[in-house]
Amino acid sequence: MLTCRFGGSDGTPLEFEDRGDLVVIRTTRRGSRHDVSPLTPEARAANASLEPLFGVAAAGVGVWLAPEGDAEKLARTLDSDPAVQFAGRGLRDEHGSPVVYTENVFVKFADGADPRVCREAVATVGLTVKRELGFARNAFFAEAPPRSGRRVFELAEQLLDREDVELCHPELIREMSWNAAFPDQWHLQASEIGGVPVDAHASVVAAWDMTQGEGITIAVIDDGVDIDHDEFAFDDKIVAPRSLTRPRGDDPRPTEGSNHGTACAGVACADGLHGASGVAPRAALMPLRLDAGLGSIEEAEAFAWAADHGADVISCSWGPPDGAWWDPSDPQHQRVDPLPDSTRLAIDYATDTGRDGRGCVICWAAGNGAESADNDGYASYERVMAIAACNDSNGQSAYSDMGDAVWCAFPSSHGSQSLTPGIWTTDRSGLEGYNPGDTTLGDEVGDFTNSFGGTSSACPGVAGVAALILSVNRDLSWATVRDVLKDSCDRIDEAGGEYDASGHSPLYGYGRVNAARAVALAASEPAPED
Repeated sequence: MLTCRFGGSDGTPLEFEDRGDLVVIRTTRRGSRHDVSPLTPEARAANASLEPLFGVAAAGVGVWLAPEGDAEKLARTLDSDPAVQFAGRGLRDEHGSPVVYTENVFVKFADGADPRVCREAVATVGLTVKRELGFARNAFFAEAPPRSGRRVFELAEQLLDREDVELCHPELIREMSWNAAFPDQWHLQASEIGGVPVDAHASVVAAWDMTQGEGITIAVIDDGVDIDHDEFAFDDKIVAPRSLTRPRGDDPRPTEGSNHGTACAGVACADGLHGASGVAPRAALMPLRLDAGLGSIEEAEAFAWAADHGADVISCSWGPPDGAWWDPSDPQHQRVDPLPDSTRLAIDYATDTGRDGRGCVICWAAGNGAESADNDGYASYERVMAIAACNDSNGQSAYSDMGDAVWCAFPSSHGSQSLTPGIWTTDRSGLEGYNPGDTTLGDEVGDFTNSFGGTSSACPGVAGVAALILSVNRDLSWATVRDVLKDSCDRIDEAGGEYDASGHSPLYGYGRVNAARAVALAASEPAPED
């Protein structure tokens, strides 16, 4: 048990425990909270078994959760890597929260002490003054010798025992919360809905410690977006809005009865300041209103507009009609819907020329007919990712399409016998959307809905994760982003998922998206060679 004191020698002792489950890594690089690249193959293998919890970008420090009993072994392996400045076991406070101790100490001497004597006292215990602090008299920020580790607690206590020292403690860093997931957003983190624990999320909140999608633009092609909603009001949130269908122009707002796009946009990137957070709350939104029939030229033009105006990720929660998912005999299940050449070429254009040649990442809803996504020419096209839906019990959503085309799954609604009504997200402001101000359907004002779902919701969820990935590594191609998602998914429903030798399931693709793991993997991906 390690201790220090806030409030001086008479202050309340703080206790920290090593439970053997945390690894703290400080790399030689700075700027990314969990950046541990480049690593040797041995260190990379060790890092792959760790789950990122939180970190401090400026210090290049990350806190990771280790499998039970493996923390010491993994820390030793990582510590021996030249790219790692330090790796060791981490601490938890009395509440169980991770705490990072640096090799730095804050110390304040009495106001009347001689500054020269203060500096000498710091040096006597083996510390070096890094700088004098201007916000208090005789206050200093000092550092211990490299690799002092937990001895920094002892050095701080030695100083605090001096009569002329008022305050002294190691620099302790805890997780800072910027955007919290709202309680009903079970798809972002473990939650309790109606008193029932729900743990079937996509590890999104854990990913926010590394990025919230800063600098990335998500294009949502749909039936319009309520850009006046409070959750899309962050500075520079709306980028290159467009209505591709009448009335054509720069107003993407929905017409009467068009509620779908606002909910999709919220799942992807709502600000999270008022009632619902998107997966990538700091990503910009490019709302593209498309209210034409399937296969229209406007459909193709939407992809070209997105690529030409800076979209990094494109989300499409639409496609051919679905069969009745509850009726296996519905002849609609056998229909094959080809992808029009015009749309195919526009998709090719977006993946070839978007993002300065690295290509836009395109996510597509797999469909809601409990049928084969392979028959859907849109979702099964090789340059897009077909996104299936999984439920709040870690299984397949009853309606979700399946097949070889499915790339991955994201949490969404389920239907009967579900623990939740669905996904909590943005609704058209006021009484015009899915929720007319009924608290059983969302909030009392009507700005949020609690029951959005289908693969329509799963698709923008993965689009948000793609934005998080690109935010930490913008050099990745669209194809590499797909591979990052593939390699970081959680395999759920092992018994019923029918995973093949390659790790692919017709129900979940390569599994349920794990945003935190995907972002950590993306940060370690090397830049492509010219």
